[in-house]
Amino acid sequence: QVQLVESGGGLVQAGGSLRLSCAASGRTFSTYDMGWFRQAPGKERDVISIITWTGTGTYYADSVKGRFMISRDNAKNTVYLQMNSLKPEDTAVYLCAARQPGLQFQYWGQGTQVTVSS
Repeated sequence: QVQLVESGGGLVQAGGSLRLSCAASGRTFSTYDMGWFRQAPGKERDVISIITWTGTGTYYADSVKGRFMISRDNAKNTVYLQMNSLKPEDTAVYLCAARQPGLQFQYWGQGTQVTVSS
């Protein structure tokens, strides 16, 4: 199994920045695609960003494109999400997830709360 633990969430004013981290253990981290998702109150979980196991391919949802950046450090078994120009609508629980390429995201972290005040 793969264990994922997020950190770095918190309370920030609109326009501010946060960097989320997700530490992985239990399997060969470098062979997994990694993603960041978020779930706001009363809404379904939405994909925010994905990075391939090679680190050469990335995806961003339109709502965060140009503001968020995903990266990974395979030597540290860690994936990051840099969040800039935060908006109140970014308030949500943020989760990281892992998948073998071509498969569904199977492994999930516990989530970290991000709250953006206006």
